[in-house]
Amino acid sequence: MASVQDSIEVDVPVSTAYNQWTQFETFPEFMSGVQSVEQIDETSLQFRTEIAGVRREYLAQITEQTPDRKIAWVSTDKPRNAGTVTFEPLGGERARVSVELEWDPEGLAEKAGSALGADSRQVTADLGRFKEFIESRGIETGEWRSSVEQGEVDVDAYSAEDRRPR
Repeated sequence: MASVQDSIEVDVPVSTAYNQWTQFETFPEFMSGVQSVEQIDETSLQFRTEIAGVRREYLAQITEQTPDRKIAWVSTDKPRNAGTVTFEPLGGERARVSVELEWDPEGLAEKAGSALGADSRQVTADLGRFKEFIESRGIETGEWRSSVEQGEVDVDAYSAEDRRPR
């Protein structure tokens, strides 16, 4: 299993950073290699990626989500990957966004790229693009404020809103 951890400080409130991250279908706007993300239901996502000429398509399940704090997921098929994004208020209009990813590199090229730190550089660059994206807008493109525990939406906290932009 390969892994990477990185974080970035953004000049927006923690709720703005978190709300934007819940808009998974906007990921291609700031994540290189992500061609599209389709929101299948409240906790299921279909990813299409192309990294270093390798195209992948996989399903991911949100396993945990706490507004303004955390989003965690795991792929349900290959390529195997899992991750957590946490959000920390830094006071005022600032927040820290931290990413932890784990995955199983497949094939010689992916294993070599991982060993050489290409994946770490990509995460750092993607976080930089997220910072530019959210700070230049100053407001999120949408929000989804329900909680997810063990892959299930907390029905007690569920509202009529969904992940679509408002």
